[in-house]
Amino acid sequence: MDGNIHIGTRGSKLALWQARWVQAELLKAHPTLSVEIIVIKTKGDKILDVPLAKVGGKGLFVKEIEDALLEGKIDLAVHSMKDMPAELPGGLTIGAIPQRENPQDVMVSKKGCLAELPEGARIGTSSLRRAAQILFIRPDMCIDPLRGNLDTRLQKLDTGDMDAIVLAAAGIRRLGLEHRITEYLDSGVMLPAAGQGALCIEIRTGDEDTGALVGELDHAETRTVVLGERAFLHRLGGSCQVPIAAYGRIEDGRFELSGLVAEPDGSRIFRAALTGPAMTSVRIGTELAEKLMDQGAMTIIEKLQNQG
Repeated sequence: MDGNIHIGTRGSKLALWQARWVQAELLKAHPTLSVEIIVIKTKGDKILDVPLAKVGGKGLFVKEIEDALLEGKIDLAVHSMKDMPAELPGGLTIGAIPQRENPQDVMVSKKGCLAELPEGARIGTSSLRRAAQILFIRPDMCIDPLRGNLDTRLQKLDTGDMDAIVLAAAGIRRLGLEHRITEYLDSGVMLPAAGQGALCIEIRTGDEDTGALVGELDHAETRTVVLGERAFLHRLGGSCQVPIAAYGRIEDGRFELSGLVAEPDGSRIFRAALTGPAMTSVRIGTELAEKLMDQGAMTIIEKLQNQG
């Protein structure tokens, strides 16, 4: 295949690593391609002093890139799947979901694991999902707002008065910083964000040439799992304004999905799980969301959306 392909991405080290990985995989399969990376600054990259939940949530990291894709300025976009809103704009679709990295959250700490942190320890995160689950386990902890790219957050831990920060394992591992990890947080303690650890290669709906090109990077099992997690998120109307988590896996042909909705202060968590045939992952995601809604999770969601 010959041609020119333009990849849109954010400009952080991690975003560029992800875009370059896609670039390398495309060139490996099609050496005659010309593949160029276009860096696009998003609103989320510009606003660093306000928690995400207060300035619009997930779409902050993708809207400008999606606009460029819709306008034909780029041919595909590479995102972290966990940054993707539950619903895509008209005219865009997920072209591929490559094999997932480790989906867990990790703690990078000056004072040991979560259970070892002293009373009143300061933990840095701007994720309502992470903060709520930490406070549910350790209500004595103090949560410090923490924004910025991965390097910036690690530097703030090293030079500031925070005792620990919580990050996605995938980013740490992709940038070769695994030695900084103090503890992998088990999903029983910290359920990940929907799609965490997976990439989203987004294309224009109906662009068959680009679809065929990136389709070679799709990983069937990862797609099945992530679409189930996103169905859960979509049914709940999830955004960064509400602490929502979902983690699925396939074992022996069965899709197992765990999900939760929490109060931001960790005072109340609705959590449940559902299992079924892997081919029905989207239905299972929707049904699990409805199960939590029946338990009362919508009281949290509606309250936070009204406050927002």
